[in-house]
Amino acid sequence: MKRIIIIDSNSVIHRAFHALPPLENKKGEIVNAVYGFITFLFKAIRELDPDYVASCFDVSKHTFRSELFKAYKAKREKAPDELYEQIPKVKEVLKVFNIPVFEKKGFEGDDLIGTIAKKENGNLEKIILSGDLDNLQLIDENVRVVFLGRKVSALNIFDVRKVEEKYGILPDQIIDLKALKGDSADNIPGVAGIGIKTATILLKKYENLENVYKNINLIKGKVKEKLVKEKEMAFLSKELATIKTDVLFDFDLEECKWDDFNKEEVIKLFEELGFKSLIPKIPGEKDNLKLF
Repeated sequence: MKRIIIIDSNSVIHRAFHALPPLENKKGEIVNAVYGFITFLFKAIRELDPDYVASCFDVSKHTFRSELFKAYKAKREKAPDELYEQIPKVKEVLKVFNIPVFEKKGFEGDDLIGTIAKKENGNLEKIILSGDLDNLQLIDENVRVVFLGRKVSALNIFDVRKVEEKYGILPDQIIDLKALKGDSADNIPGVAGIGIKTATILLKKYENLENVYKNINLIKGKVKEKLVKEKEMAFLSKELATIKTDVLFDFDLEECKWDDFNKEEVIKLFEELGFKSLIPKIPGEKDNLKLF
């Protein structure tokens, strides 16, 4: 079975920026996030041996979710300029490796990732490289998420079983979990007063948010009161938490074919960035240690 790596680029850049100390090139530019991004990508390519690689980016904070709920992600602190200034450099790296960049106004990069990951293709395994856990909801028997840990060289692999072991629910129930307990990172409100423990119990018994409310009369006490009072917010929260899998955008799998790059151009860019130590690590045809 062939395999595609889909990079959740913004989250990997953020994770790399905060995981590594400031790193300056000869021009005095901060490049730690670029360095960490490349290190993580090289590690993944060596160990996962992909046939295709694609990258997805956010365009802006203004998406259909912020239209639905003005406070969506409103509590997040603005990332420092030193981080944002590195995004164009990451795109330069992707370009020199002929890795296509996908982004669409009004949507988050996660929605494009979800659309690629859920495209009907039984002969293609999808691996999402991410710096956060939002994409866990996309996991199924043909989709895995590789999470960038505290060390940019570490790969933490999540599949259906690992999600169930860690959270006590299945991947497709994660959106229902967020609908009930909320998500402070994205300022998704959920049901006020319902925490992860109660939410997990409800989902183990009723499977999803819709069934929770279909069986509301079987739920007793304060939990029922909270659910009844916050029903509208619960369903809004589920909509906010759900990654779209049907976004219309131009995607051609063959344009994502890996290992179609000019190594001399890569070396030239790495020298400009001050990454000479990464030049010997540029992945080659035989440079892989398969995990799957």
